[in-house]
Amino acid sequence: MRNDQTQAPGLRLGLQLTVLFLINILIISLFCHAQAVSYSRGSYGSGVRQIQQKLSNWGYYKGSIDGIYGSQTVEAVKYFQRKNGLTADGIAGPATLRALGINVTSANANASRDRELYLLARIISAEARGEPYEGQVAVGAVVLNRVRHPSFPNSVSGVIYQNGAFTAIVDGQFDQPIADSAYKAARDALNGWDPSGGAIYYYNPARTTNNWIYSRPVIKTIGRHVFAS
Repeated sequence: MRNDQTQAPGLRLGLQLTVLFLINILIISLFCHAQAVSYSRGSYGSGVRQIQQKLSNWGYYKGSIDGIYGSQTVEAVKYFQRKNGLTADGIAGPATLRALGINVTSANANASRDRELYLLARIISAEARGEPYEGQVAVGAVVLNRVRHPSFPNSVSGVIYQNGAFTAIVDGQFDQPIADSAYKAARDALNGWDPSGGAIYYYNPARTTNNWIYSRPVIKTIGRHVFAS
C-alpha cells in the first residue's frame, strides 16, 4: 500500500511534465511555421496583393495591385524597409510583414492558398495551353472536382501528383513556363466557375490511347477536350 501511494504522485507529475512538453513543442512548431512565411521576387497570389495594397496605401508602391511580386514590388519593399529601419533586401519576411501590419499567421494561410493557386495554374498551363479560356478553367475545375470526390486524393497537390493522373507530369510539360492565362483560369476555378459541368475526367480524343476513358459518360466538349463524369 505504501509503495502505491508513493508512486502515484510521481506518475501524475510525469504525466503533467509530458503534457507540458508536448504543448511546448506544438507552440514552438506553430511559431516556427509562422515565422517561415516569406514573399520574394516570383511570388504570386493574394498575399502579394495584400503587400502591394499596403505599400500603395502608404505611397511606397505605384504599380498595379496584380499579385505578382516583380521588380516594382521588390523596389517598393526595399524603399519601405529603408524607411522603417529594416534590412533592405526586398524580401517580405516576418519582420517586414509585421511592420506592414500584416498578421504573420494570416500571411501563412495566404501562402498556402497561393501554393494551391500556383499548382493549379501550372497543371492548367501544361494540360490546356492553347485551349479556349473556358477550356482552361474547365481543366482547373476537374482538378477541384476530384479533390471533392471520394475516389481521389483530397488536396490539389495530391490530385495533381497522383500516379498516372496527368500526362503533363510525365512528359515534362508541367515544368514549362506557366501561361499568363493559366493563373487567371486557376483563380476563376478556385472561385467556383466550373465550365466542365462537374466533370472528373477529360481527354483529347485525337491523342488518348486509353480505351477505358471512352466508357465514361460525356458531359460536354470544349476545344479539343472532352469532359466526362
